Amino acid sequence: MNIADHGKILLIDDDKKSSHDLTVVLGFLGERVAVAGSRSWRKVVQEEFKSSESVQLAMIGAHTDDLLAQLITEVKNWEPGVPLVLLGTAERFSNLPEELRGLITATLPLPLTYQPLLDALHKAQVYHQHYNRLRDIGGVRDYNMFRSLVGSSAEVQRIRQIMGQVADKEVTVLITGESGTGKEVVARNLHMNSRRSGKPFVPINCGAIPPELLESELFGHEKGAFTGAIATRVGRFELAEGGTLFLDEIGDMPLPMQVKLLRVLQEHCYERVGGTRTIQTDVRIFAATHKNLETMIEAGTFRQDLYYRVNVFPIEMPALRERADDIPFLLNELISRLEHEKRGSVRFNSSAIASMCRHPWPGNVRELANLVERMAILHPHGIVGVHDLPPKFRHLAEDEIVSMESLPVLQAPPPSDPRAGSPQALLPLNGLDLKEYLANLEKDLIEQALNDSGGIVARAADRLNIRRTTLVEKMRKYDMQRKVDDDE
Repeated sequence: MNIADHGKILLIDDDKKSSHDLTVVLGFLGERVAVAGSRSWRKVVQEEFKSSESVQLAMIGAHTDDLLAQLITEVKNWEPGVPLVLLGTAERFSNLPEELRGLITATLPLPLTYQPLLDALHKAQVYHQHYNRLRDIGGVRDYNMFRSLVGSSAEVQRIRQIMGQVADKEVTVLITGESGTGKEVVARNLHMNSRRSGKPFVPINCGAIPPELLESELFGHEKGAFTGAIATRVGRFELAEGGTLFLDEIGDMPLPMQVKLLRVLQEHCYERVGGTRTIQTDVRIFAATHKNLETMIEAGTFRQDLYYRVNVFPIEMPALRERADDIPFLLNELISRLEHEKRGSVRFNSSAIASMCRHPWPGNVRELANLVERMAILHPHGIVGVHDLPPKFRHLAEDEIVSMESLPVLQAPPPSDPRAGSPQALLPLNGLDLKEYLANLEKDLIEQALNDSGGIVARAADRLNIRRTTLVEKMRKYDMQRKVDDDE
């Protein structure tokens, strides 16, 4: 459980003996600690940490209420993504304002014991991971907030609209649709734009965990609850406290677990496996499935009462083949992500895109993403045509291919604003280098014009509506060598 693989723990404590003892224990667990006083912590951070994101966790000692409130505010203002663990019982901090208590990831009772320390480190690790993931996605809260749900089709605009209606409502949401349609993307966006966005988003795939282990994963277990339970372990409900629990593929949940989940949804409490203490829970539930739960109810494999509990607000995701017009926008987004992650790049010409728009896409967006990655490996920084695609993706006749080859290569399609009908440029989630983007677009269009003109510069210049000398200068700029034909 080494939370500090890529950073250190910041310990802010004016009690030298307490900080020394805690440093020894954390060192035994393999953690690296930077100790600071309440007045010197900023200086220690500058000296010990490369950046704010390398602070994996901030532990704050039992100061006076006023000083503690000041430290919590200062640390969170400096880096909102740092998990906060306070040394002391939860009752000790009951006098803090509610907005500050909501910023505390975990409390660590003193004197220090092994298992609570592990639990606190684990909660901090989950918080840190999920906060960074949300930060990567982006956190702007407006109607156009659902940016990672790419497209401008009527289906996608409908999904965005109903997401905007339910995001900040405290109701359970059931997301249905085929595998690969982006159900988890919707769940994460809903959480990110809800009142619980500052708390964890914890996903669990109910079909990927053996039935005998699912209860422990959800509710946790006590030490000795079963063979191999050598220590107490918190479950996903506890990790998601105050936030959102995403139950992916809930249709694969076995019937005995459905009964226990129903009790939690009704009574908002549960017990760990092997435990007797009732734990209250405050989480919002999102569920998803690719199965027809109503058919499963008729077959007796899914409980009807649980179905009505999770299906308070249904969202049905359309298959990619039902919104083929969004494929150019999805390609743009997927290519942008590849480039941002330094994993290469690729372009698709118009005939390749038209062919892909006719593909049935049984694997939906996930299948499209896999194809883009494969083409980026096979044709790095190249232009993919129909004949470069795997055979099953080729759906154009030869005469259609010839007529489309003169159309420009896709670099960045002009999508429509979901709030208006006017086209606008689609800015990737992670931003872009505008100068480099325009240069690449210009280079690709020049390459396409030269290909269509058989390499004759004068004809290519006519297609681009620029002077021949201007085109020659641009070719020299991009180091594009071409033979000049005699009839130029």
